[in-house]
Amino acid sequence: MTWFISQANAQEQATVPTEGGHAPDAVATVAHEGGEHGGTFPPFDPSTFPSQLFWLAIVFIALYVLMSKKVIPQIAGILEARAARIASDLVEAEKAKAETDAAIASYEAALAAARAKANAIAHETRTRVSHEIDGRRHAAEALLNDKLADTEKHIDDVKRIALDHVAIIATETTEAVVEALMGRISRDEAVAAVTAVSSGRH
Repeated sequence: MTWFISQANAQEQATVPTEGGHAPDAVATVAHEGGEHGGTFPPFDPSTFPSQLFWLAIVFIALYVLMSKKVIPQIAGILEARAARIASDLVEAEKAKAETDAAIASYEAALAAARAKANAIAHETRTRVSHEIDGRRHAAEALLNDKLADTEKHIDDVKRIALDHVAIIATETTEAVVEALMGRISRDEAVAAVTAVSSGRH
C-alpha cells in the first residue's frame, strides 16, 4: 500500500508545472511512455496490474463481507425455513398416513364383522327354515297318514257293507232259485248254503 501512495505522489509531482509554464522532464518521460503504450488495452497493461489487484482485493473483501453478513444468512434462513416446512409436511404426511391406515383397519374389521354377522344370520335363517319345512312336512305326512287311515277304514266299511249286501242278495237269490226248483226253504238254510259256497271260494 505504501508503494501505491509513493506512485501517486510521484504522479502529482510530475504534473505540477514549473516556473515559465514548462513541465519538468518527468512529464515528458511519462508522456513518452504513454505514447509507447498507447495501443495496449488498459486491463492488459502490466503497469496497471498493481492497482487492478488492489481494487480486486477490495471488491472481493467487500463482496465476501456482504455475502457472509447478509446474503448467506438470508439463504441459510430460507433453507432452514424450507427444511422446517418439509419436516412439518413429512410429519403431517406420516400423521395422515397413520390415520388412513387406522381408518382402513377399522373398515376392514367392520367389514369382517358384518360378513360374519351376515353368515350367522344366513345360517340361522337356513336352520329355522329347514326346521319349519321339516315340521310342515311331518305335519303333512301325519295328516296324510290320518286321511289314508280314514280312507282305508271307510273302504273297509264300504267293503263290509257291500259284502253284507251281497250276502243278503245271494241269500235272497238262493231262496228264490231253490224255491223255484225244489220248493220253499227257510232263511237259515239259504244263509247256510250261501256261507258254505263263500267259504269254499275263499
